[in-house]
Amino acid sequence: MQTVDVLVVGAGLAGLHTARLLARRDLNVMVVDRRRSLSTGIRTTGIFVRRTLEDFDLPDHLLGPGVRDVLLYPPSRRAPIRLTSDRDEYRVADMPAIYQQAHRAAESAGARVLLGVRYAGASAGLVRFAGAEPVTARFIVGADGARSRVARDLGLDVNRRFLIGAEIVHPIASGTTLPAFHCVLDPRIAPGYLGWVIDDGRHAHVGVAGYPHAMRTGIRHLLDAFAADAPGRAMPTGPIERRGGPIPIGGVLRRLACPAGLLVGDAAGAVSPLTAGGLDPCLRMSELAAAVATAYLRTGDHRTLDEYSGHALRTRFRGRLLLRRTFAGIRSPAAAEAAVALLRGRAGRAVAARILFGDGSFPTVNPPHVQPATAAPDPTT
Repeated sequence: MQTVDVLVVGAGLAGLHTARLLARRDLNVMVVDRRRSLSTGIRTTGIFVRRTLEDFDLPDHLLGPGVRDVLLYPPSRRAPIRLTSDRDEYRVADMPAIYQQAHRAAESAGARVLLGVRYAGASAGLVRFAGAEPVTARFIVGADGARSRVARDLGLDVNRRFLIGAEIVHPIASGTTLPAFHCVLDPRIAPGYLGWVIDDGRHAHVGVAGYPHAMRTGIRHLLDAFAADAPGRAMPTGPIERRGGPIPIGGVLRRLACPAGLLVGDAAGAVSPLTAGGLDPCLRMSELAAAVATAYLRTGDHRTLDEYSGHALRTRFRGRLLLRRTFAGIRSPAAAEAAVALLRGRAGRAVAARILFGDGSFPTVNPPHVQPATAAPDPTT
């Protein structure tokens, strides 16, 4: 039976980035994912915010043009609020290519990545799979999504508050539109969140998300109804891809690590409760996770795992969690119209700009006495 130092369950961005960092520290790392191709089952829009673009050396050729304009619409879709930054605030990535490059980077660092292998459970270091022989793992990293099976098997905290999101993605004619991010606040199509169109001049992403219990007609019906006349949407010039999945919005979980393993990415609740953005936190927490896991495996000191706790991070989310509850309370078109009206004034526009263009979407997660896990900030090359 094979023995590995670290088994990473899930080959998304969090899992592959963590695996790469661990392998670079000379640990024997295996990654498994039930998908046979990383180009399938994508659940993220692929929007990278400016702070991520500044702090991580993402491959420029896999990113679309910069987006500086955000338009906020009330349910009536009339007189949207336009907010314009003097910097590129968002870039939309070619996520299948990002995953493939992260896959190659993890393997180049020495990790073994096995696709088409489904995690079936773990007990006392023995890990079972469907599609492969079991292995013995000293440590398990759960990067297996919002409803993590690894979290349950390790006795760690699990996500309990979710939005459900879905979107369609398609190419558009080059040069026919200006890059912009259109956000529609309308509880009829996106209860508790937004409908969106982000168009970077190459592709259009059209989506909705909200609380599943409030989507009585089903998210696919709501998405199709929204896409039929979504503001700013250009006509498709190629095949339409559908994406979707659960989005944890309860904040970083408290108990993220134990002597048997830890959680990263959506499994850790590493998603901004207000904006539902998860790509930036998945990279930041993966670096801390790799540093803590390496220190623990080398020393055996359980106190090292205390550095990877959600308790401290959750204190940074109090304001966002409060705003999340406020957002959830907008349950009628009239309330949404009033909320957008409040944002039209100087103070309201300043608040909206701070949320959309600010640097505080996710707090810094490296404590001063834990050495960062990577010698270079590039998560994919």
